[in-house]
Order: sequence, then C-alpha cells, then structure tokens
Amino acid sequence: MRIDEAVVSRAIIDRYHEKLHKMLDLDVAIAGAGPAGLTAAYYLAKRGIRTGVFEKKLSVGGGMWGGGMLFNEIVVQESGKAVLDEFGVSTRRYAEGYYTADSVEATSTLCSKAVQAGALVFNCIAIEDVVMKESAVCGLVINWTPVEMAGLHVDPLALNCRFLVEATGHPLEVLKVIEKKNAVRLATDTGRIVWEASMDATRGECDCVEYTREIFPNVYVAGMAANAAFGRPRMGPVFGGMLLSGRKVSGLIAERLLERCPG
Repeated sequence: MRIDEAVVSRAIIDRYHEKLHKMLDLDVAIAGAGPAGLTAAYYLAKRGIRTGVFEKKLSVGGGMWGGGMLFNEIVVQESGKAVLDEFGVSTRRYAEGYYTADSVEATSTLCSKAVQAGALVFNCIAIEDVVMKESAVCGLVINWTPVEMAGLHVDPLALNCRFLVEATGHPLEVLKVIEKKNAVRLATDTGRIVWEASMDATRGECDCVEYTREIFPNVYVAGMAANAAFGRPRMGPVFGGMLLSGRKVSGLIAERLLERCPG
C-alpha cells in the first residue's frame, strides 16, 4: 500500500474534531489525568456518563509513573488493591497489608481502561478558567498548554459541563482560579484553600477518601487535591487512597445525575 501523507493528516484532523465536538457538552469534566482522575473517569464512563479528562502535560498518569523517587513501583493497601484487581493490574504481596505494583503497568492500564470505557482524554490542554453562572460552575475555559507556556495572547475556547472534578493534585490548578477570580467561599473550615500538610501516610490515605466531596457548587475534589484543599497530610507513593477517592467521587456524581434525571 502506498501511503498518502495528506490522507494521514486528514484522518488525524477529522477524528480529533469528532472528539472535540463530543467534548463541548459533558456531564463531567475532570481536571487532571492522575490516578484519581483516571479512576473516576473509568467508573463514570462505564455508567454511560459523558466524561472528559483534561491533562495539562503531554503524558497522563500524574505522579504514578515515577513511583517513589523514580523507582517505578507503587504501594497500595488491601482496599486499594481491590481497585487494581478490578482493573486487572498485577500486584504482589510485600508484607501484611502492603502490596506493590509496577507503576508503568498500573498507569497505562488505568488510562487504557478509562478510554475503553468511553471517557475522552485530552492531553496538553490547560484549564485557564471556569464558566460561572448563578454562583455555580457550569463549564471550563481551555487552551493549549504550549500557548500558556509561551505566554501567547490567544483566546481560549469554552465547553459545558454539569460537574467538575478537581483532580490536579498538589497545585489545585482549577480551584485556585475559582478562588482567585471570584468572591466565593469554599466548603472548608476557613472558606478558602487550606493547602496540604506535611507527610503522614496513614492520615493522608484516610483523609484522601474522607475529604473527597463537593467543595463548591458542582465542583468536587478528588485524590491529592482533596488533601491539599482541606489542609490534610500528603501520603507519598502510596496510591490506594487516590484510587478509592476516584471511585468515590464517581459514585457521588452519579447519584447527583440520577437525582436530576431519574429513570
């Protein structure tokens, strides 16, 4: 077969445009394609919920790729292992209650399963702002990450979403924009972002799941973003809480969608 270079380009452009059109009206937009965001995307898309994931970097997976200090192994506890088991990721028992997994297998599998379930994943897209109406978030304002990095004056595009999951981890990229640009109170004790505390893996793992919740109308925090928003400890390369947080937030949002559209 003789390859026509223009056909190759046309195929890429046409297929990407199909995804762009689907992206414009989402049930759930997820900011950040780390373990919590990808897990949430899988469970949401599996339910037939229109889900889009927006990742600022070229690669997806967040900090899971690097394991601990570039040793590409991760640790999960028993409850986190149950999520990896569902995804078909291999784990090995290290000690009572501790299991390891290859971070490359775990990350690539989470991404693959999310896409196969129907989630749309967009990399190299930065979230500049949100669309705010009647004191609630109802959309995202996006641009290419290279445009943001170069400081070019290029106007963004916007899309509609019924719910937003802030899963950008430590930086809280979206939540800090909401707080900075709008005179609003968040559902924290202070009404503002508290930012994360120093490492305590036991507390951090538990809090990651406990504080996965709605923090502003239509906006949920998940994964490390939940800990950062509420001032809870970081947990390091233990990823069970992030997986469980992603599963939890998908259930919370699915319940809300069912309330709005029963049956």
